Amino acid sequence: MTNTLTNTLFKGIALFTPGGDLIYTIDATKQEHWHLDLCTALQEILDLPEPPHFLVPGYTAAIDRWLDHRTQQICTAAELHLPVRRYQPLLNAIFGTQNLVWQVAPWQEKFCDPVVLETYRPQFPQLWQDHDLIVNYQANRANQISLRQSIRPSASTPQSYVLRLFVSGHSSNTERILHELHELLEKSLRHPYTLKVIDIFKHPDQAELNHISATPTLVRVTPEPVRRIVGDLSNSDRVLQLLIAPEEH
Repeated sequence: MTNTLTNTLFKGIALFTPGGDLIYTIDATKQEHWHLDLCTALQEILDLPEPPHFLVPGYTAAIDRWLDHRTQQICTAAELHLPVRRYQPLLNAIFGTQNLVWQVAPWQEKFCDPVVLETYRPQFPQLWQDHDLIVNYQANRANQISLRQSIRPSASTPQSYVLRLFVSGHSSNTERILHELHELLEKSLRHPYTLKVIDIFKHPDQAELNHISATPTLVRVTPEPVRRIVGDLSNSDRVLQLLIAPEEH
């Protein structure tokens, strides 16, 4: 499977929560201002009292791919902050950068002080909860369906997708599946989507509730009816066919 971003010029930014949720965006025009947008979207998704600007920049990562006109080579600069360093494999999956080693930004205590951050927990408890969210924020507002609609199913928004990927623990195979699935969604789905990754070892109740008997299992929650693929997800045509299958009436 060819990576859709490997030879693409773009700028991307990712915003994490202390609990591990992720919202990110990719902009080929390199003209958008995203920190505020991502904070506002996170407020809407998690029902926060206000945008969590205090997560910026300590819980962010940014990447820039540009063409060096002198050498005609594509260059990549990728930087993250210390609190999100452990998410490098996930960042490489969503941005299609394979095994890229991200640079850690210089430590600035005023931006990453855990003591200061902890003072926000009583007002923003949702940020310390792990909802297993990986949300692709569409920077082009003219074509964007509300993130709230895409994460909360509605019969009036059949072109927003809510997906769940059930996996068994963290492994190289899990990373490969996540990478290939993100690549397929970014390349071919062409609609806003929310992907929730659920580790059945950490959340056996969710596995039971969703009748998961084997992993990996990909479930299309919305649009209805619910559809699922169990086992091999490497057949991209089959996966896409399931995702875009029309609603039944």
